[in-house]
Amino acid sequence: MEAKIPAVNQDQNDILSEVKCFALDMDGTIYLGEQWIDGALQFLHRIEETGRSYVFVTNNSSKNAAVYVDKLRRMGLDVGEEKIVTSGQATICYLQRHFAGAKVFLLGNPMLQEEFEQAGIILVEEHPDVVVTAFDTSLDYRKMCLVCDHVRAGLPYLATHPDYNCPTESGFIPDAGAIHAFIHASAFRYPDRIIGKPNGDIIDYLCTRVNSKREEIAMVGDRLYTDIAAGRNNGLKSILVLSGEATLEDVCASEVQPHLIFNSVKELAEILCPYTWSR
Repeated sequence: MEAKIPAVNQDQNDILSEVKCFALDMDGTIYLGEQWIDGALQFLHRIEETGRSYVFVTNNSSKNAAVYVDKLRRMGLDVGEEKIVTSGQATICYLQRHFAGAKVFLLGNPMLQEEFEQAGIILVEEHPDVVVTAFDTSLDYRKMCLVCDHVRAGLPYLATHPDYNCPTESGFIPDAGAIHAFIHASAFRYPDRIIGKPNGDIIDYLCTRVNSKREEIAMVGDRLYTDIAAGRNNGLKSILVLSGEATLEDVCASEVQPHLIFNSVKELAEILCPYTWSR
């Protein structure tokens, strides 16, 4: 049976009245590069005006939480690291729970390496116990050879997130999923476990960070296969915005259907009413 596509810029079933916390994707949803998506800053203010809260939940592991805080401050939003949830943080949590004390080869930017080391993760280049790949914009051929050698050796292989491309002001650039593809081409393996959206590990981590039940959280994002699937697969509301990767045509062809669709967070803000705490 063909799925019914939600009407755009409408909340016909009053779903938003049940949302206490918005879990917001960043790239393509709130901003592109260093530019706010039109109405995004006003949307964040509107969330708080209506008695709700928000956190940013990003699969982009090329930066750590402190870098996101600095970036948002440059753009005019003053928030602390408690507002930032990244796939890198969720991966650290997973390693601490399942690979405590393990030596880790991390394919990632220096700032992500710093975040791992600050959390007590032991990083090595030779003879690791576990391989972790992230969105590494400092990638070079030496790193490519090292990671393929370690994966080819059969070590446990984790990845921070699955996104194929990262949106920017000028288009898309290859993301972690593209890195998985070249590793597979050489070492014939894909990651054993991917932590970030749409998978449950990052949602489990998110729920430890916010004071809301799953059914009170709405995942807002621009990608069907990560953001919307994360909501649908893990008991959250899911809201698609058409300001980034996914189009309405993609929705029509997808098995993963959002609860709500908006052109952007600007239109979402316009119909957001005060939260009813007695609900």
